[in-house]
Amino acid sequence: MNKSELIEALAQEINISHKEATAITNTVIDAMTDALARGDSIEIRGFGSFVIKRYGSYDGRNPKTGKQITVKPKKLPFFKVGKELRERVNNGQ
Repeated sequence: MNKSELIEALAQEINISHKEATAITNTVIDAMTDALARGDSIEIRGFGSFVIKRYGSYDGRNPKTGKQITVKPKKLPFFKVGKELRERVNNGQ
């Protein structure tokens, strides 16, 4: 499912216009993005949680040249699946 499919499903599920569904979807995604950018975590019970993982710097290699480089430290969002979602996926429901 992509963003436009999510918007369409929301519009049909609660019988609202496509424009309203787009606004709702964008608001939710923007709020989640802002929270993660601030370093906050997000927990949606039964679905999962989003946290920021911090990775330190390390020595790597440029795959094209083979030259050794230092990779800078970084922060990346990480999704941890919730128990209910994991069970539904495993049971194919």
